[in-house]
Amino acid sequence: MGHALTTLRGRIYDPGMRWRGRKKSDNVEDIRAKGPAGGAGLAIGGGIGIVIAIVVLLMGGDPTAILQGGGGGAGKGAPQAPFNPTPEEQELVEFIKVVLRDTEDTWHQQFRLLGKRYEEPKLVIFRGSVKSACGFAGAQMGPFYCPADKKIYIDVSFYKMLREKLGAPGDFAQAYVIAHEVGHHVQNLLGDSARVHKARGTPQQNAMSVRLELQADFYAGLWAHHAHRAKQILERGDIEEAINAAEKIGDDALQKKAQGRVVPDSFTHGSSAQRMAWFRHGLKTGDIQLGDTFNDRIYDAVNPR
Repeated sequence: MGHALTTLRGRIYDPGMRWRGRKKSDNVEDIRAKGPAGGAGLAIGGGIGIVIAIVVLLMGGDPTAILQGGGGGAGKGAPQAPFNPTPEEQELVEFIKVVLRDTEDTWHQQFRLLGKRYEEPKLVIFRGSVKSACGFAGAQMGPFYCPADKKIYIDVSFYKMLREKLGAPGDFAQAYVIAHEVGHHVQNLLGDSARVHKARGTPQQNAMSVRLELQADFYAGLWAHHAHRAKQILERGDIEEAINAAEKIGDDALQKKAQGRVVPDSFTHGSSAQRMAWFRHGLKTGDIQLGDTFNDRIYDAVNPR
């Protein structure tokens, strides 16, 4: 911790966190070989990539189709490209399995301390587009969690966008993305997602969404705290990679990059400063009781001035 951001020298995991040779999760569903799914609808559940229009705009695409619910994949009967993943992509899938297993170990322990039983989520790796219990979603949407089927969805091509379009390289930045989505699963199990769902359509909707996302960032930091204590997973520069990712995907950073101005009232995930602060808070404390972003006293104490 406290070192400069590691230069990756063109490799995904160079030098990177310690992940090789460790146990992998059995809760990964790899459906890439099935190809993109067609259809309409929009997945819900929040996540790193949910600022849809801004991210797609940054990629040079048209965000309107996604905002209107386009799946972004091949329709019925459309020809599918052969599935030939690169060695780098396969390595990334193995990395995802290890990180997911680490989150499982951490959250089983945390739920035991709460007197509860942790229910492990499934993580679905897809390509192009996917049908979840929350509807269809394209890869442009970024990783997301669907509370209806308790699954996390990710197209690994998102990591290329994270690295090249958003300027957030590094394996621990990628691990932070997974841990954040698992944080949404934890919120679903503990009931925080339901309270935010009730705020939909009210003036408090955006503010409640921000608190939900910042709590997921806190949970990502909490995971890093406990995973490193148990398994010594972190190496020089890893924390800086996650902090850099949190900074680059803050609402203000994305809005300024996409449209040249910042509209705080439209925030749904929190500012860069907020996202970094809550990740650091989880990393430093490792105490789930200190991550209640819906408690005004705790929220105000952690939020940057």
